[in-house]
Amino acid sequence: MTTALITGSTAGIGSAFARRLAAQGHNLVLVARDTKRLGEQATELHDRHGIEAEVLTADLSTEEGIAAVERRLGDRTHPVDLLVNNAGFGNKGRYLEVSMADELTMLKVHIEAVLRLTSAATESMRSRGRGGVVNVASVAAFVPRGTYGASKAWVVQFTQGAARDLSGSGVRLMALCPGFVRTEFHQRAGMGTDNIPNWMWLDADKLVAAALDDLARGKTVSVPDPRYKALMGLVKLTPRGLLGGVSSRTGRKYGPQ
Repeated sequence: MTTALITGSTAGIGSAFARRLAAQGHNLVLVARDTKRLGEQATELHDRHGIEAEVLTADLSTEEGIAAVERRLGDRTHPVDLLVNNAGFGNKGRYLEVSMADELTMLKVHIEAVLRLTSAATESMRSRGRGGVVNVASVAAFVPRGTYGASKAWVVQFTQGAARDLSGSGVRLMALCPGFVRTEFHQRAGMGTDNIPNWMWLDADKLVAAALDDLARGKTVSVPDPRYKALMGLVKLTPRGLLGGVSSRTGRKYGPQ
């Protein structure tokens, strides 16, 4: 049986990955900050699917948290075959309204943690000639949207570049770029969502199923829904100045993940 490690596993997209992979028979390493929720999740998935679910409490906004997950990914005696870098958050407010401390914490989680955990995982995977990494980005990566969008744009560019460099190694990397998903993401950030049209909301379980299919097909960027594929096509045709204005007015009240 293969093993998947998922960061931010207890809610939203991370929880959907855990459910899907457990149902497919993968053992899991569940990573999040809340030990109690991790334990409950591990028990439920073990009892329902008969898989082994290991828990690792780690805060990826801290050096200690990142290092702990790096050590687990580097364990050659209990190798990880699939890494899902899903942990992330949003900040409510425009540039200079968000504190510098919060901006830097976002960069720590969205960039430094993704870089270090991807590197720890792929080094071990490359030596075995197989493995996969899914780095959860966002459609916000493709529009001007402050630190959140910029950090997710980095995730996309980094993942595509690393995938090219590891081509032929047996290791697959993919950036997952969802739109609005019904999770705890917006509530935790204090963002209002009342004016988001119903048609823009995605189901986390369907999103994950499509993402894993894209990974199996060897895609390096996945926008797993026809609605958002069409929207991103329009984004490419929209002048950057106009796009920036729209993003500035709407992207700070709520933000996609």
